Amino acid sequence: MSAVPPDRVAATEAAAQWHVLQREGRLSQAQQRRFMDWLVASPEHLREYLAVARVAGDLHAVLTCEVARAPSARHGNVVQLPLRNARAPVRASGTRGWRRLAACIAGLACLGVAGFAAWPTSQRYVAAHGAPRSFALPDHTVVHLNAESALSMRYSLFDRRVELERGQASFVVAKDVRPFAVHAAGLKVRDIGTTFDVSLLREQVRIDVAEGRVRVIGDAGEGRLLADLQAGQRAEVDYRSDAVAISQEDPQSMTAWWQRRVVFRDEPLLTVVDRFNRLNRLQLQVDDATAGELRLTGNLRGDDLASLRAFLDDQPALVTHASADAIHIASRLTHDKD
Repeated sequence: MSAVPPDRVAATEAAAQWHVLQREGRLSQAQQRRFMDWLVASPEHLREYLAVARVAGDLHAVLTCEVARAPSARHGNVVQLPLRNARAPVRASGTRGWRRLAACIAGLACLGVAGFAAWPTSQRYVAAHGAPRSFALPDHTVVHLNAESALSMRYSLFDRRVELERGQASFVVAKDVRPFAVHAAGLKVRDIGTTFDVSLLREQVRIDVAEGRVRVIGDAGEGRLLADLQAGQRAEVDYRSDAVAISQEDPQSMTAWWQRRVVFRDEPLLTVVDRFNRLNRLQLQVDDATAGELRLTGNLRGDDLASLRAFLDDQPALVTHASADAIHIASRLTHDKD
């Protein structure tokens, strides 16, 4: 019988140690990072960890069955087994047990090679001021990230999780057996094969569904279902109250910002200004609350501030003027008083 290579023994021992810590929930954030670094350092580490996890599961099932068949605890002969010693050798009873265990480990080793690329992967993406970007995630999901926006993603063998930290992002979700969810401002947006958009606004989260379907779920407590959206629907969820307003929208307008168009329908001027400001060096400044609350409808190029200013000057309630570093917008009544 050939000896087991020392590096293989070391990998098995390390896998067992990490598995015990994971099972007991004792990993700090720093340890979790070290565990992930160790796991992705080599396909051998992945294979050994999967094998240990499977063996531990089989052993637990066997022990549970044996305890169930054992005499009642009232006879005083039921002893809790010390399962935490991950270094102890695992012995299957009988030749058939060994063969089954070997087959499990071999199968998991093959699975480890195939799934290595999909094992937990984390990445953060940022789009700077004036520079929206598009890119593909590891599962081939396409992301459109607006300017002044950031998200982080974490993919594992079992799920696909994206955290929208700020700004706006659209997702053209690739088909995969793993669920895909976007977390933003205390909400979870669960994809069901679709193209959708999540935007963090001043007072609410806005979710647009261009294709397919999503579920919007409260991300804390019981995970209450807040909305079940179909293509062409928009949900606006208030940050403070979780109040949900659902409306019908043109799916094409939902993705118009991919071509740097700003489409707004019955939206407050403050929200419209935010969307233009993330794209332009020359900033818009709303000088009073009355102007900021005025609701507007329009469709303009995001970098065409001249057309935007002409549009604003056409509003009877508004007046604009330019300074060296900004275009100021005020309500006409406030401006005339000054």
